[in-house]
Amino acid sequence: MGLFDAIDVAGSGLAAERLRMDVTAGNLANAQTTQGADGQPYRRRQVVLQEAQAGGQSFGSILASASASPVNGVQVAGIVEDPAAPRRVYDPGHPDADAQGYVSLPNVNPVTEMVDLIGASRTYEANVTAMQAAKQLFSKTLELLR
Repeated sequence: MGLFDAIDVAGSGLAAERLRMDVTAGNLANAQTTQGADGQPYRRRQVVLQEAQAGGQSFGSILASASASPVNGVQVAGIVEDPAAPRRVYDPGHPDADAQGYVSLPNVNPVTEMVDLIGASRTYEANVTAMQAAKQLFSKTLELLR
């Protein structure tokens, strides 16, 4: 593991968590959107993360073999839509209500989204702390070399 790999790993975590927060904010913003461009209610989106591959090896195998190969941290595998069905709410006065008076609302639960947002925020903070610790380690190392 190289000198700056800790910063690279923390940086990849920062980017991934920022995207998670952006997607979660989009879910919250569209929690009441009954019709999208396709005419269907908004569908909740989730970020799928995976470990970044370093030279074709997994992160665990690199640690197990104590290899000098670079470690890349985490990467975004994609953004997927939640397959859960939309919520149906009885509201006959709503302009998007069907013949029976039901409105199809997005499958977004604001409480779940806020929990996801707090989790992503805490993970982002942990990555910032790891980056600051690596920076302090580098500064102390440079002081010793003077």
